[in-house]
Amino acid sequence: MVELRSAMEVVSGLPRHVACVMDGNGRWAAQRSLPRTAGHEAAEAAVMDIIEEARSAGIRWLSLYAFSTENWRRPAGEVDILMRLVRRAVRKHAPALHARGVRCRFLGMSDPRIPPALVRDITDLMTLTGDNRQMTLTVAFDHGGRRDIVEAARSLIRADVPAEQVTEATFARHLPYSDTPDVDLVIRTSGEQRISNFMLWQVAYAEWVFPQVLWPDFRATHLWECLDAYRSRQRRFGDVRQSTAATGEESQ
Repeated sequence: MVELRSAMEVVSGLPRHVACVMDGNGRWAAQRSLPRTAGHEAAEAAVMDIIEEARSAGIRWLSLYAFSTENWRRPAGEVDILMRLVRRAVRKHAPALHARGVRCRFLGMSDPRIPPALVRDITDLMTLTGDNRQMTLTVAFDHGGRRDIVEAARSLIRADVPAEQVTEATFARHLPYSDTPDVDLVIRTSGEQRISNFMLWQVAYAEWVFPQVLWPDFRATHLWECLDAYRSRQRRFGDVRQSTAATGEESQ
């Protein structure tokens, strides 16, 4: 087990942007003979613990996958409870997030089925924290990576951008929150190994880790295990450079 760092310790080699696929709430509840919604409720503690640890460690961008466009297929009762849990969490933690300098964003939020009261509370949270810069927290809620790419293509067409001027850079500028840097590390809990339509453009060259722990049990110590796994890797971005351990030579 990795020893938990002090919040004041500066650790080199940390990713700039960490994204979490918060998987395993339902299985956590099933293991305890509880309804699935109990797993969603228990997940709140993990969310707040990881936000605080990431902020203290100096990670500038944190993205959390909370609700996908496909999650609307779940039973209506479960979706309704999840919406109420999210609203309660937003209202409860808004003052603390603002006090800690966290800028909050919500990626998605286009489906009319989202309760108007929740939309208002999320809008208020984003307004309250909009000028904060210590860390940017992006909650992917009613999010689909393919939908974002389609919307960017539509935006380019509406802007009459000539085909020969469409590059990766110009395309990225038409994505939602275009100032968001590429994801460096994706953590998907519960051992599942799928992308699940999450920030497809931004995770193109991300490193992935798949801890077995279910999300409601995920804590700061587990986060550091994932960060240390990231720090042990050599990111090549398609290059053929070999590590110094393999060649005995300094890589370029």
